[in-house]
Amino acid sequence: MKKIFCILSACALLVGCKHSASQQVRLNQVGFAPDQEKTATIDVCSPDAEPCYVAITNDNGDLLWHGTASATMLNPVSGKPRQIVDFSSFNRLGTYTLYVDNGSTLVTCPFTVAEHPYRELTRKALRAFYYQRASMDIVEPYAEGYERKAGHPDDRVLVHASAATAERPEGTIISSPGGWYDAGDYNKYIVNSGYTMGVWLMAYELNKAYFDTLNLNIPKFEIKNQKSKIAGTAKCPDMLSEAMYNIRWMLTMQDLDGGVYHKLTEPAFEGFIRPDECCKPRYVVLKTTAASLDFAAAMALAARVYALHDPDFCAQAKEAALRAYAWAQANPAVYYDQPKMNAEFQPEITTGAYDDFDVTDEFYWAATELYLLTKQESFRTDALAAADSLPAFTPSVWGNVAELASLDRLMHLSPEDPMAESLKGVLTDHLRPFIKEADSVSVHRCPYGNREEEFFWGCNSEGCCWRGVECLYAYRLTGDAQYRIAAEQCLNYILGQNSTGYCYVTGFGSQPSSHPHHRLSYSHPKGTHPGFLVGGPNRMRQDAETDGVIYPKDVPADESYLDEQPSYASNEVTINWNVTLFALSAGLDALGR
Repeated sequence: MKKIFCILSACALLVGCKHSASQQVRLNQVGFAPDQEKTATIDVCSPDAEPCYVAITNDNGDLLWHGTASATMLNPVSGKPRQIVDFSSFNRLGTYTLYVDNGSTLVTCPFTVAEHPYRELTRKALRAFYYQRASMDIVEPYAEGYERKAGHPDDRVLVHASAATAERPEGTIISSPGGWYDAGDYNKYIVNSGYTMGVWLMAYELNKAYFDTLNLNIPKFEIKNQKSKIAGTAKCPDMLSEAMYNIRWMLTMQDLDGGVYHKLTEPAFEGFIRPDECCKPRYVVLKTTAASLDFAAAMALAARVYALHDPDFCAQAKEAALRAYAWAQANPAVYYDQPKMNAEFQPEITTGAYDDFDVTDEFYWAATELYLLTKQESFRTDALAAADSLPAFTPSVWGNVAELASLDRLMHLSPEDPMAESLKGVLTDHLRPFIKEADSVSVHRCPYGNREEEFFWGCNSEGCCWRGVECLYAYRLTGDAQYRIAAEQCLNYILGQNSTGYCYVTGFGSQPSSHPHHRLSYSHPKGTHPGFLVGGPNRMRQDAETDGVIYPKDVPADESYLDEQPSYASNEVTINWNVTLFALSAGLDALGR
């Protein structure tokens, strides 16, 4: 009682003072739904620390809740002592202050409870793709303060020597406008775009009603001639209209023989300048099996998803998918090996490789999507043959797309199909140990971030957000609430309940990542664009001591993060990372929690 009295007295004294989120208390900085699990992680000085006393007040200083934190736990990655306070029973709408008495100091931290805490987060995460558009002006009212001139019209792109054919010899000029800048740089890559489109369109299918009504404030396109449209249709939901801007670019990357160029790029990365200041020549580079298969899968999926919105486009996409798949079958082992290519062809290309030397998973995904589109038995046979030679389960990333195929099979197979039950068991078996860790060893109450090896380049997306998306699929398939809770815990981690205390989404939270490795943000007068997920802690630190990047000495893996523009290994942004962010936040928002 003495501790509670001390907290209440301090609360009364501190009402009216301005407080900010403390590094000593880490929680979701964007908001909780009323009936969502709500926890915060508290830093303590020693493993023997007594449980902290905690109180919640409103702006008037009224005590609304109080309790104690858990016994001290040790972070399984860093070994640092932490406690967890669970205030899930507090469900009043509004913004409040969490007071924590850790025995020596009184720490305060604001938090919010709202009906739809992730609606604006989802909207901004999707709008980030509008900012990434190449070849067009970003203008008001759509720019929302971030207008800029168009860069990279890409209407005079050169065929690189590595991609030359008799029909398109080296130096041939082709037109390939549109699409999204891939990441912090200004290039466009088919492998990563294909993966991004897969996650994007599958997220739409999972939450159609939600996305159909979500207003993104992006340009609408009135299409008078279906044969000449370039960006989308007026009747499409905003989410699908934005995706079409990239899909239309992807179609321009298919060569006359059906193969697909690996990327459209300048020879070396541009500096941190505005897009309209860039003047290096641009090339389409080497057709590859991986690019052609990712393209085929994405186009087959798009042909299915857009069927009610744009039948003419769907016919075009289906034909493109079939031609790309046929090219890959005829050329099953054309890999993107950039050093080898540079030894043979000029100019040398040093931009992102997106290299992949095993395309079994790409064959599996492409054949699966073509089967779901056409119901042609040969594609089912190809898909099953590829699946049989793959590991039972591998989480999806741009370089391993097998799980996209499995999840789409799960969502579209008849429940009576014995294959469906088997795949569902593989997914839930994969998730079970991580969910157990959230309950037993995690100091952040999260099924991610409890193992040192989970902190790698892009881990916020490929590790944390994607695990949350997997949990959403498991929840849809089983109805088991533990998976919904686990998905919420993954988003809590991204939004601040983690070892660094950052909200890893630009423009959100009380301590957001604010200096991403992102040329558009660095070169814009207004600075950092909102809604981008940064890569996150990376124990490998590939950028250490380059361009002034200096990590603190002996920093643990889960804190190996720098909110600095030069840190491409921990603080870059990419389209494939952002798609997992909005797939997770939208999926939770759509559940109506």
